[in-house]
Amino acid sequence: MTERERFLEVMNFNTAVSAPKWEFGYWGATVDNWYNEGLPKRHYPRINTEISTPSSSLYTLCWQSIRGGKLPAGLAVLGGGLYFPTQGFPADTDIRNTLAMDRGQRLVDVNLLFDPVFTPEILSEDDNFLTYVDLDGVVRRFAKGTGVIPMAVKNIISDRASWEKLKDERINLKNLSGRFPKNWDQLVAEYKARDYPLVLGGYPHGFFGTQAHLMGYEHLFYSYADDPELIHDINRTFCDLWIAVFEEVLARTDADMAIIWEDMSSGTGSMVSPGMITEFMSPYYKKLTGFLKGRGIDIIFIDTDGYCHDLIPVYMEAGITGMYPIEATCGMDVVRVRRDFPTLKMMGGLPKMEIRHGKKRIDEILVPVREAYNLGGYIPFGDHLIPPEIHWNEFRYYRESLNALIDHKAPL
Repeated sequence: MTERERFLEVMNFNTAVSAPKWEFGYWGATVDNWYNEGLPKRHYPRINTEISTPSSSLYTLCWQSIRGGKLPAGLAVLGGGLYFPTQGFPADTDIRNTLAMDRGQRLVDVNLLFDPVFTPEILSEDDNFLTYVDLDGVVRRFAKGTGVIPMAVKNIISDRASWEKLKDERINLKNLSGRFPKNWDQLVAEYKARDYPLVLGGYPHGFFGTQAHLMGYEHLFYSYADDPELIHDINRTFCDLWIAVFEEVLARTDADMAIIWEDMSSGTGSMVSPGMITEFMSPYYKKLTGFLKGRGIDIIFIDTDGYCHDLIPVYMEAGITGMYPIEATCGMDVVRVRRDFPTLKMMGGLPKMEIRHGKKRIDEILVPVREAYNLGGYIPFGDHLIPPEIHWNEFRYYRESLNALIDHKAPL
């Protein structure tokens, strides 16, 4: 079976089929450490210098500003569980080849934000910081020392007038041709011949996530109370846009999955209540998921970190069928999720920080993972990017053990 076929069978709860072997990804500092600790270096992750669409190329200017041939410490190197391309992140090859893992998901590279995009522009730069305008018009400040996702210093939606201007100038539902990359015909040919899962949506597209991304959290939270119609109008507009773009995509190729990026939870709980999701997001979830299911796509994931168990019934009522990365580090429990929601599809769920404690602890954290995996609908991997505290030998033992579990070879 191809990787795509195995993915679809597992997501449809066929427990006789082994899941794809993916990781969410790895921090750049982690990968560099592992090369020093024995990971064979044959295909060092390279940052793409070409800017395509916001779906694939946000933050690219940041990563390019790091000199000296090393990965930015806070860059993500993709391991298959997090789709490629996204956010200018490179994909791993050496870890995958060394540990007999799979290639991973591919994201349809299409512009789901503004058309025309904003022209990336460096406003200031020194040895420590880069301040620039990104493709989405947000002004961001990048700290080169830490190398993590840059901080917004000026958001593109500051009030109703700024939103109306964006709608008028950069969201045109009648002409979608400019939203496809220059190599779209080539990509379509690749997508149609694929042996991997193909994904619609992704970062930063959601009915909470997009607003937080473009407005900033504080402005967004105040607007729920002060200007609820603004929130509805933004969500209504993007929902209609995404359906229109996906119609064009699906006229050329099919797809296997959709991912709605939200990141609405933290280590202790959600940043919004279930009631707020029902009021401000569910109508648009329902419209989008209804469209997708009507086109044969019934694997529809919410991507949110943190503790979010109490949100799952609200998501499912709105047509969501899966969740990841099931962040065990923040209290999520794959066994509890599976027992409470038997039909929910899941990915992730392994407490990444526990890997550093060695073989005995790794064996312990795999016990509940095996229980959930044997019930189906679940692809296990670390619950976010693997951090540099994890050494190569620890990760290798964990991953080889998990690979054996996935192949139903490892009694625990």
